[in-house]
Amino acid sequence: MKSSASSHVSTTNPCRMCRPMGACLAFRGIANSMVLLHGSQGCSTYMRRYISSHFNEPVDIASSSLSEKSAVYGGAANLKQGIRNVVARYSPSVLGVVTTCLTETIGDDVRQIIAALLVEEPSLREVLIVPVSAPSYSGSHMDGFHDSCVAILERLASRPIPNNGAINIFPGFISPADIRHLGRILADFQTPAIILPDFSQTLDGGISDVYRRIPVGGTSLEQIGQMAGAAFSIEFNVTSPERQSSSALLESLADVSGERLPLPIGLRNCDFFFQALSDMTLTPVPARYKEERARLLDAMVDAHKYLFGKKVAVYGDADMVLALTGFMVDVGLVPVVCASSGDGAEFTRRISEATAGLETRPAVLTETDFDRIGSGATEAGAELLVGSSKGNHIARRLDIPLLRLGFPIHDRIGAQRLLHIGYQGTINLLDRLTNTIIAQQQDEYGNGYSYM
Repeated sequence: MKSSASSHVSTTNPCRMCRPMGACLAFRGIANSMVLLHGSQGCSTYMRRYISSHFNEPVDIASSSLSEKSAVYGGAANLKQGIRNVVARYSPSVLGVVTTCLTETIGDDVRQIIAALLVEEPSLREVLIVPVSAPSYSGSHMDGFHDSCVAILERLASRPIPNNGAINIFPGFISPADIRHLGRILADFQTPAIILPDFSQTLDGGISDVYRRIPVGGTSLEQIGQMAGAAFSIEFNVTSPERQSSSALLESLADVSGERLPLPIGLRNCDFFFQALSDMTLTPVPARYKEERARLLDAMVDAHKYLFGKKVAVYGDADMVLALTGFMVDVGLVPVVCASSGDGAEFTRRISEATAGLETRPAVLTETDFDRIGSGATEAGAELLVGSSKGNHIARRLDIPLLRLGFPIHDRIGAQRLLHIGYQGTINLLDRLTNTIIAQQQDEYGNGYSYM
């Protein structure tokens, strides 16, 4: 197995989004919350553009709007005024104050600035202001996402409370449809659950007769506080370091036992998840999920003749790529490139485990960019790409199909409604994958399809 990391001189179109964007997405899953980016106006515009194009929802992200003068003399005045303006206009319960490249570079002490503002204006203490350090020249959007979840937990769930029998679910960055499906699964196990973050409504809402500056939905502050009294936690995050693990934090601060599992995509990972739920709740797996599992096995048999031996390059967030790689091996595909924006040795190790039975091991690219992904896919003879819209130019150059998964998907609609997880989500994914390959073969033969 070949592995490539960050020893290259330059990066061309990195396989990641910036760190503050992940923070914006995490706070979107907290009820009545807003985000203020401490930096230039262009940062918030960039975030809004990408998030809105993927989820097809309007997104407000405030900015402290630093100018050249602020960059030289510091942005304290801008940040204080920005916080005042956001609180006055939006009345949030939570305000995430997220740094950017500019303010990290000039060295603004955001915590000290916020503390000084709260002394000057005590009324602002009614709002939970949560600072998050997110320099986008370090890490990816997933780092900003996990850091934000940890930061909000540190403020609201930092000490043990009486056991309430609930399950904490830290789903990671999955689709709103996935989060809704998780909620249904947990309801079928007849156990109260708290999901953080929950943007199933805020990033996939319906049309309302009433305009709201902040959309309805998200995990409430009360629910987050109750996470310290849960019976246990499940977190779909096996590649991030422990400092970015919400379940590990709760275990250390509030003595809530937790388990980090791979994303429940594919037969094996779904089995891990449902067995964990069954063990933790002392409840048998409901019949409907046993039926879904049987349908998945049947679908895998149906699709095998189309998929076996096809070479695939997959890229994106580390946990998503890891889950997809295991799924592909299960259905007979051959991952030839597994690429992620992360730098984790854990990602490389787990990819090695997932592909141990293959004759040819994939090239594992970490901290990578689309230039290297394209070169790796070309060299390995990839017949299919799986990942975000940002790989479209590679697919066009190689004349191979691209199955759009992950973030961002901005050249198709419906990304927020794609179901990936669980047995049913895996069936949906298998059908999309197989039909993508069938369509490519028909186009290549040039005669479509006919029984004649």
